[in-house]
Amino acid sequence: MDSTISEGIDIPNVEETIRFSVSLPRALLEELDRRVVNKGYASRSELVRDLIRERIVEETWERGDEEVAGVLTIVYDHHQRELTQHILDIQHRQYVHVVATTHVHMDHHNCLETIIIRGMPAEIERLSLEIGGLRGVRFSELTRASRVQN
Repeated sequence: MDSTISEGIDIPNVEETIRFSVSLPRALLEELDRRVVNKGYASRSELVRDLIRERIVEETWERGDEEVAGVLTIVYDHHQRELTQHILDIQHRQYVHVVATTHVHMDHHNCLETIIIRGMPAEIERLSLEIGGLRGVRFSELTRASRVQN
């Protein structure tokens, strides 16, 4: 499909959607349909596309050969002595790029922080484990992301 029309204006290529059929055992199809409904998808196709994209992100992280992004979500006791400084020290020591952080006071003792990170998968995982293992960190979860075509 040509991305240039006769007036010389560039328009992006729109990727063609191709239909294909998949054979599934009845029980698996019923489970797929339950997930479509329970997760609010408009169709089976939307759910299947999301599942494929999730797997692509997982494989990109497993390969470890290209820059990815992640969001580290932590909840910690801000009264824990020197914990905040340790969290900052780890972020500055690692070979990842901290894009942004958000800090929320949940109550008198607990803070919620999100740390948006770019870098190589192994480096992001290391940072995540190191921060998550600190005394006073009560919850730590890394959400993995990468570029996904369509």
